[in-house]
Amino acid sequence: MAHTYEGGIPARVYLGTLLVALCFHPISVGGAALKQEVALENGATTLNHSMAMVQRMEGLLAQGNGSDVALRVQTVNTDEVKVIQAHTLVLSLQSEVFEELLLSHNTSTLVLREPADCAAVFDKFIRYLYCGDISVRLDQAIPLHKLASKYRVWSLQQGLSQYMTGHLSSDSPTGHVVGWYQYAMQIGDANLRDSCLQYLSWNLSSVLQSGEWGSISDDLLLSLMQRSDLILQSELELYEALEAWIGQNQPAGITVENALRQVRYGMIPPQHLFRLQKQSPVMLKYYESIRDLLFLAFQFHSASPVQLAKYFDVNCSIFTPRNYLSPSWGSPWVINNPTRDDRSFSFQTQLGPSGSDASKRVTWNALFSPRWLPLSVRSAYTNEMQATRTDGGRPRIIVTPATSSPDFAGVSFQKTVIVTARQGGKMVVRHVYNFHQSTEEAGDFLVEADLHRRASEYLIDSSLYLHVVVKPLYHSLIVARK
Repeated sequence: MAHTYEGGIPARVYLGTLLVALCFHPISVGGAALKQEVALENGATTLNHSMAMVQRMEGLLAQGNGSDVALRVQTVNTDEVKVIQAHTLVLSLQSEVFEELLLSHNTSTLVLREPADCAAVFDKFIRYLYCGDISVRLDQAIPLHKLASKYRVWSLQQGLSQYMTGHLSSDSPTGHVVGWYQYAMQIGDANLRDSCLQYLSWNLSSVLQSGEWGSISDDLLLSLMQRSDLILQSELELYEALEAWIGQNQPAGITVENALRQVRYGMIPPQHLFRLQKQSPVMLKYYESIRDLLFLAFQFHSASPVQLAKYFDVNCSIFTPRNYLSPSWGSPWVINNPTRDDRSFSFQTQLGPSGSDASKRVTWNALFSPRWLPLSVRSAYTNEMQATRTDGGRPRIIVTPATSSPDFAGVSFQKTVIVTARQGGKMVVRHVYNFHQSTEEAGDFLVEADLHRRASEYLIDSSLYLHVVVKPLYHSLIVARK
């Protein structure tokens, strides 16, 4: 039976009249009643009283005036019940699911069953339907997103997805990125999934030291282990973290074997491999599963890459570096007031990770320019070099070897520039740029950054924090195979 109020007015008509009155009730400004006027003439002024409207809608929900439906929210598997006095018209306008539920029920009470996490934030969810804004904590993002999806409130669903993507670096006691990744996998949100995976990959060193590392799933672990864009101190750090994860989670043997075979043993110095063979409980237990990889790693360290490439395919992951932050692979570079002028600095890396190349040093010159000019008009790299300034230029970075060497034969170098920024109160990787020996520079470097703005998300205290990594790649040696 349809609900009626005094005078026999149907509930929907009554509530509609009430909302119209709220929307168009004159608001007193300076003693005079003003209403919004729509004018086509130039210079027309729009009077915006939307905040007052939001306050009235919030009061309508809080006081329950004119309510024609009670939402009885029951927490699954408990006796906990929450009752919210609501309005059919508002719910129907905001959610097609609510509209269908209300049309199919002839009682003044609508019973809804929700899991505990969703029931805890249900009042927040309903308030959003009335007011169009919501305050969200990290631990509330998933249950609110579940409710938005269930009741097809698409604006809230999209807003929460953007919230999660933008708050990956926020501090939380136990971590939240892994949980958001797993949720994104469940609902098929590819954008959120990829954002979480990228954050974990780019900030892996800090993740390895957190409690969140132990909570990652088998599938996520293997996904991370396969990536070449991981940013961490060294491959040894990754192996030791993997060993800790195995000890904490006790996964199936096949999972352990698959994970161990994703370690790039050729990137671990031989002295550490010897130690792991004798002291690592995981390696001792699963030695037979990775014996072939360890044998190949020791061969890699005992011969030059040129000789190794005559007999083995060196174009495989075991010989491909990740983004290592240890001094052998690159150097940090802090540029104060980066918009002021060109800067340059020099640093050294090992020629390569193999035993025959690790002791050989390569000197690199790096140039940063806030306003780029073509390479053809630049002079040679010197500390005194200053490029002519041009309007409309954009930042560029160039990394080249200081000298040529016969040792470079068969080796190409990939340069990776890591930009660190402060987000959520901590240092995180903001962006990663990769470029190869054939270009010597990153063409899209900081293309979206506004370095002139002191509050730029790319700057920390008006400084640009970079880390340059140089990775030798041996894939070109394949042509030398007999």
